[in-house]
Amino acid sequence: MREDGKNGRGRPVLRAVIEVAFIIFLFYSNLLMGEFTVSRGQGKTLPMAIHNIFTGTNFAIAMISAAIGYSVFEFLRKKC
Repeated sequence: MREDGKNGRGRPVLRAVIEVAFIIFLFYSNLLMGEFTVSRGQGKTLPMAIHNIFTGTNFAIAMISAAIGYSVFEFLRKKC
């Protein structure tokens, strides 16, 4: 048991959730930047761009990418 009285069993799960969420955030921020780069911002509004990037397909890609990214970082974390 740790000094603060908590056993820390949920910490690996919490860390995994945070890391996966951060990878998904990076994925969507990259998509959002790309949405404005392609159109060069002419006539494109933020709500329109957000509507274009939040799709089921993009979410599936984000989840798969986040799972792969998390797995690679965990492998490297344990290896080194």
